[in-house]
Amino acid sequence: MIEVNVQSLAFDRASNTPVVILREVGTDRVLPIWIGPGEASAIAMQLGGVSFQRPLTHDLLVSVLGGLGGTLQRVLITRVEDSTYFAELIIDRDGDLISVDARPSDSIAIALRAEARIFADDALLAAVSESMPAEDGDEGEEDGESCMSGEALEEHLRRLRPEDFGRFDH
Repeated sequence: MIEVNVQSLAFDRASNTPVVILREVGTDRVLPIWIGPGEASAIAMQLGGVSFQRPLTHDLLVSVLGGLGGTLQRVLITRVEDSTYFAELIIDRDGDLISVDARPSDSIAIALRAEARIFADDALLAAVSESMPAEDGDEGEEDGESCMSGEALEEHLRRLRPEDFGRFDH
């Protein structure tokens, strides 16, 4: 497993879907994961330091873990099957490690709140690196048309209406 950090959020205009970009610590290898708008919003709010008077869902889970005597040790993004990524929350409770199956998008949002490390299987990073075209100097954008900045994504998410939300299996 390779440690990764959240590099940025982008918006894939081709699929009309938010994307979280994970970057391997110390290298330029990235792992893009297409996620739902709710999870993108939760990640964007945490990255932007936005807090609310009452806990949101991911904040609540971190509080529940603490209340039950557990802490999130790390998140593992383990595999992809049929374009769906899989992750595990590794929770420490009194020295016992508990693995909980979770979506990567939720796992990332929780890890950011719990200040836990995120890891991805090396094969996932290697597969993406092999399929990506050579960089041309643009940071975070392939052609300027398919992705938008984190700020633009956050603004787009604010304008979404309930009927804009589709079903996301990521």
